[in-house]
Amino acid sequence: MKRVIVTGASGWIGSHALPFLVERGYEVHAVAHRGASAPARGVEWHRTDLLDESAVMPMLERVRPTHLLHLAWYAEPGKYQMSEQNYVWCRAGIDLLRAFAAAGGGRAVFAGSCFEYDPSAGMCSETDTRCAPTTRYGACKLALSEVVRRPPGGLSTAWGRIFYLYGPGEHPSRLVPSVIESLLRDQPARCTHGRQLRDYLHVADVASAFAAILDGEVEGTVNIGSGEEVTVRALVEMIADAVGAPRSMLEFGAIAAAPGDSPRVVADVRRLRDEVDFRPRLTLQDGLAATIQWWRDAAPKDAMELRAR
Repeated sequence: MKRVIVTGASGWIGSHALPFLVERGYEVHAVAHRGASAPARGVEWHRTDLLDESAVMPMLERVRPTHLLHLAWYAEPGKYQMSEQNYVWCRAGIDLLRAFAAAGGGRAVFAGSCFEYDPSAGMCSETDTRCAPTTRYGACKLALSEVVRRPPGGLSTAWGRIFYLYGPGEHPSRLVPSVIESLLRDQPARCTHGRQLRDYLHVADVASAFAAILDGEVEGTVNIGSGEEVTVRALVEMIADAVGAPRSMLEFGAIAAAPGDSPRVVADVRRLRDEVDFRPRLTLQDGLAATIQWWRDAAPKDAMELRAR
């Protein structure tokens, strides 16, 4: 029996990953600090504080997992990049890896970030691109990745390095939902200059990629992205067109770009494609359309004057 523990299971990526793991035949044990999220077929929930080392090993001993998918981390928008909480979560990841090995685990996959790379790199390759993080978040993720690459107890491990993502359930302050919500309210959408080139992948495809990596044998770092670049401006214009809003409602340059904002961040996805045999199910256009529909359905009708469907 394949038995997996998923940390951060009530989070954005984790909640999407659970059904993909069930589909792959796993007995899924979902870990969340605040307990169960929405009930899901084939998923057992465990309320565990991963920052409390004394609580982790008893949970692992009860479940006796064969696999571990570690997604939990501090991720509050606007704060997580430079927060000292990153140090805490780096240490918690090391402790979890050691405890998983001690409990007899066999394979572990951890979530990393494109912010580990040199921000001037442009196209980012797992083997050829230098890592030179400029934030505490990126630095702590990179430090943990080095530990995961040299695991205790002969574990098989992989590190999924996530690029930019979007989709249902994203925090409303982030780019895609903030633009969607503004346009659905018939309000201007304020953006940066929009010349940045980015690699966006729907959250369901990110979650599915993690399930595929976990269920395979690939080891080391694997980029999780689309491999296709799009300017932020083009992305935002696609949203406006899909909503049915005039592009004149897009206020480019109304928000200053972050200091040191990378001009180009794109994933080399050859390992994901060739070694994991993974390809996204959703195009950017289809994924944005589904995300916009999710926001239409989720928005309180008495609080938002929505455009006609």
